[in-house]
Amino acid sequence: MKVMRQTELFATLPIDKLAIEQQALKQGYRLIAGIDEAGRGALAGPVVAAAVILPAGLRIDGVDDSKKLSPETRERLFEVIMTQALTVGVGMGSPALIDDINILQATRHAMLEAVTQLAPQPDYLLIDGITTIDSPHPQKTVKKGDSLSLSIAAASIIAKVTRDRLMVGLNELHPGYGFAAHKGYGSATHMAAISRIGPSSVHRMTFGGVKEHVSCRSF
Repeated sequence: MKVMRQTELFATLPIDKLAIEQQALKQGYRLIAGIDEAGRGALAGPVVAAAVILPAGLRIDGVDDSKKLSPETRERLFEVIMTQALTVGVGMGSPALIDDINILQATRHAMLEAVTQLAPQPDYLLIDGITTIDSPHPQKTVKKGDSLSLSIAAASIIAKVTRDRLMVGLNELHPGYGFAAHKGYGSATHMAAISRIGPSSVHRMTFGGVKEHVSCRSF
């Protein structure tokens, strides 16, 4: 009989996605917002951030890092989260803003905008990743937070679905790039389209794969 090593045993244990929120509740916080973004690595379209406050103790089956979920599951959970959350905020950093202040700062801008839209306002922030935002609220960054925190995972779904829907709309306005399929990321077909017809007004002109073709812009 195989004896499992400690690391293997831990890997098989289910993650309590409310553990981080429960730690904050024990510290006296009551309105805890999970924050995440979508589209940071794309070549076109905005970076979108979402902030979500869930009722304390609420569990929503299936909520996880949006990248682990199928589009159909994300769409279904989007509606559940929007119905059951106390409040949801969405912020964006446009391609022009990304080019102006860089993707990290544009992401922080979008996250802050998402937080400012929450009503009621949170008293504690859980942010996916390692970078804080310019908010007066106490905050904690969580590496791989979209896999560890239910609130952050919910925000990742809201951000991803919101951005995907926006990119489908941009596909109608900017035909030829295939935004509806790849959502602005650097797929082979997208890169070939940029090379063939040049970048559009919704491309990020400072990003590799786009900036090399700025002289032949298509608008």
